[in-house]
Amino acid sequence: MRLGARLVGAIGVALVLAGTASADGVTDKIKATLQDRLGADAPIQSVSKTPVAGLYEVNLGNQIIYSDAAGNYVLIGDLLDTQTHTNLTQAKLAEQNKVGFDTLPLADAIKVVKGNGSRKIAVFSDPNCPFCKRLEESLKDVNNITVYTFLYPVLTPDSSVKSKIIWCASDRAAAWENWMVNHKTPTGSGQCDTAALDKNLALGQRLKVDGTPTIILADGRRLPGAVSADELEKQLATIH
Repeated sequence: MRLGARLVGAIGVALVLAGTASADGVTDKIKATLQDRLGADAPIQSVSKTPVAGLYEVNLGNQIIYSDAAGNYVLIGDLLDTQTHTNLTQAKLAEQNKVGFDTLPLADAIKVVKGNGSRKIAVFSDPNCPFCKRLEESLKDVNNITVYTFLYPVLTPDSSVKSKIIWCASDRAAAWENWMVNHKTPTGSGQCDTAALDKNLALGQRLKVDGTPTIILADGRRLPGAVSADELEKQLATIH
């Protein structure tokens, strides 16, 4: 009986190892095939199985696409679990793109404290971004929060001009609000130490911030786009 048990156990282990090797072989082949076909502009970080038979997750770093087992066809879009109502694609991206909030150089951001300021977010924002202005409108309805805005002038050359003027203002927070919310064009020379803006650009590139606004919550999760006040409150409530 003991010998039989050993044989059964050995066979089971062998089957598991064979299955793992087979899975690795498939994912390696998909990665090699797609990397060759998609080119260097789409560097593949990893390939892994999904809960859907025959469908594989292809991780491009800041984007996830899906492929068949041969790498002949890809799907671009979100994978949803209808049982749990979970967006599996967004959940994976949110987890892998988390940012250590405590590592952010907050001295290079415009700080605004509302109420007791107990909750904290960081925002990468371009002064000429209409969605950033919409977010600022939403933030008017959120209290007890500290907002660190990293000026991230990526849209137009004028974005850099406005960012420098706002950064060099005697009251940066007021200058930012006057422009983004009250639509008062910032005035001033923009002549001061604006090295923080260059550092913000480098930081955003390093963190793969490819759109404005991008919100970073205190737990490191990202919220892309002009989320509503209600949605922001909902996300803030999940942080403990």
